[in-house]
Amino acid sequence: MKVLLLGESWSIMMTHSKGFDSFTSTKYEEGCTYLISCLKKRGIDVTYMPAHTVQTAFPRTVAELAEYDAVIISDVGSNTFLLQNSTFYNMEIIPNALKLIKDYTAQGGGFLMIGGYLSFMGIEGKANYKRTVINDILPVDMLDGDDRVEVPEGIYAAYAQPDHPVVKGFKSAPRFLGYNQLIARPGSEVVMTVGKDPLLVFGRYEQGRTSCFASDCSPHWGCLEFMQWEHYADLFCNTLKQIARA
Repeated sequence: MKVLLLGESWSIMMTHSKGFDSFTSTKYEEGCTYLISCLKKRGIDVTYMPAHTVQTAFPRTVAELAEYDAVIISDVGSNTFLLQNSTFYNMEIIPNALKLIKDYTAQGGGFLMIGGYLSFMGIEGKANYKRTVINDILPVDMLDGDDRVEVPEGIYAAYAQPDHPVVKGFKSAPRFLGYNQLIARPGSEVVMTVGKDPLLVFGRYEQGRTSCFASDCSPHWGCLEFMQWEHYADLFCNTLKQIARA
């Protein structure tokens, strides 16, 4: 299986103040290192495109996307796809990257969105996927604004369909520090829940299969306890197998 993973990276600029003087430093981080390692150990071929690379290197055709059995967007907002460097800085007319993903899915590709501060609607609504064509292919409805549910005390997931092939045989449930609040659409499959909300949902869009995982694959919502959970790799590998191009 070949998978394209988009997002899960960020840069941090820090100001260090020491009495009268101050200076700045920058730090670059990627949040999907452990996930990629887990997928590769299970034989899944992962092409990783960090958030800033999406702005310069995202495929320009459905045929290029069709090389992959599934596409994952994780914690990178819609503006990164819609305002690529060639458009924002050079005013070039280019294909709509999100429409390419929609068309790819319609033609049989698998699509997964993993939650985070810049997934679904995200913090202050800045991810803003509800107002894009990605809204058409998801098996959930998104809220109109900030959709984060912060749970610093932790919250355990539950199994709505414990015999579903993605989670069948799981002996325990993971705990999270937050998630994106979503509403399952009629006809979708809710496999896991968190509180009263869906956590893992599956659906179809034309010839393709889609899924949403409403929490994070890495900290902070995906706390260390989740990443050390015995079924962490099983969860994401099984999800990809469920949605991958047949």
